[in-house]
Amino acid sequence: TGSHHPVREGEVFNTRYQTLHKLGCGAFATVWLCQDMRRKRHVAVKVLKSRESFAEAAQDEVALLRCVSSMKKKDQAGENIVCLLDDFRMIGENGFHILLLRVLGPSLRCLMGNYAAQGLPLPFVKKSLQQVLAGLHFLHKRCRIIHADIKPENVLLYGRDKSLQRLLPDAFGWGQRTDLRLKGPDGDPGNRLEESDLMSIEVKIADLGSACWTYKPFSKKIQTQPYRALEVLLGLDYSTPADIWSTGCLAFEMATGERLFDPQPGKYFSRDDDHVARIIELLGRIPPQIALSWNKSTKFFSRPGALLRISRLSPRSLHSILADRHKWTKDEVTPFTAFLLPALQYSPQRRATAAQCLQHTWLGA
Repeated sequence: TGSHHPVREGEVFNTRYQTLHKLGCGAFATVWLCQDMRRKRHVAVKVLKSRESFAEAAQDEVALLRCVSSMKKKDQAGENIVCLLDDFRMIGENGFHILLLRVLGPSLRCLMGNYAAQGLPLPFVKKSLQQVLAGLHFLHKRCRIIHADIKPENVLLYGRDKSLQRLLPDAFGWGQRTDLRLKGPDGDPGNRLEESDLMSIEVKIADLGSACWTYKPFSKKIQTQPYRALEVLLGLDYSTPADIWSTGCLAFEMATGERLFDPQPGKYFSRDDDHVARIIELLGRIPPQIALSWNKSTKFFSRPGALLRISRLSPRSLHSILADRHKWTKDEVTPFTAFLLPALQYSPQRRATAAQCLQHTWLGA
């Protein structure tokens, strides 16, 4: 009782949606590829656990998605957010479950698996970031929503006029894979798309399961670890700038194939300790008014600027990482770092907004 519904392939939800196969499974829900028998199309069905707390979270998610759907009518930028097609309840062996239906697409993570060593082509990176940032601007300003979990897995690929199925023949089997079989030139299977084909793919922000209202945060700890904003790590209040930090991390990973921060626990320190240390190594000393602005600051710091459990740091600049490790030229490095660093400002109040990021010259170049 309170757990996952044991979905069986071929099972029909709400007399309409027939289960084909599982796309993924998380702590709160399973996601299934289904055939909408009425409209003859594929849909993704998210089946929430039946425990009461998950039902409450699902109701919050439904409210957020309905807000997005409502505001889409007033702002075209809402098209950059995944669409809620339907929601309903069912009773299973383990209790009541809430089911959400969304449009379907493989994630950006699946596409990145084919470009891991070098990152995605920069024109596609810029186009995708424009769409992500436009979606975030819509969420932040129109809907007053913090997404709270921007990462490659939550950015879905989308193709108009069935172009996605043509380019990505594995599109409906992506749930069990970390990459996709791409069609190379002349339709042969390959590991890269022609840039013109890649540029025909669009992206949408997905999964509002961790999202919250700007005026009513649901949780103190949000975001997947490598994309977690400094203020969230330190336990401070957060708002929409936390999404911009995550987007900065996403931009670096798309462009290089490497995570900007990939913290690991050590013998004498936690993963959070290592994360804060890596941020300081890249971006410099955290100002005392931020580092010591909360009543649990001694969890990380022994005194202003000094970490409690990690004493040796290896400073590195964003410029040197791109130039030395990824062999970017100066003409590539300078505008990209100028775009990225404002998204990684320590102070949320000074961090670039989605609208300001969209206006940056690197993004439009």
